Amino acid sequence: MNNLIYSIKLEHEAKIDIQDAIDYYNFKEKGLGKKFYQTVVKSFDTLSQNPFYQIRYNSIRCYYLKPFPYLVHYIVNEQNVHILGVINTSKNPNKWYKK
Repeated sequence: MNNLIYSIKLEHEAKIDIQDAIDYYNFKEKGLGKKFYQTVVKSFDTLSQNPFYQIRYNSIRCYYLKPFPYLVHYIVNEQNVHILGVINTSKNPNKWYKK
């Protein structure tokens, strides 16, 4: 059994994605942005313990932020999980992804 804990590294773009979603949900309903943020933090806890979800494209893996329609796009290397973006599932991930 692997007890390795992976470090979470957030790209600047991912931080912007998260803040934009928090702002959007707070506009929709008071307190909903906080719930979104708590869901993101919980997902990071999960990914730090087990980051090996399915590769969706190239080397990018995705984690679904249930109940919100967002996917955390990330790569795993060595002992790090690099969060590249937190994208609404209705948007094209190629919009932000750069080789």
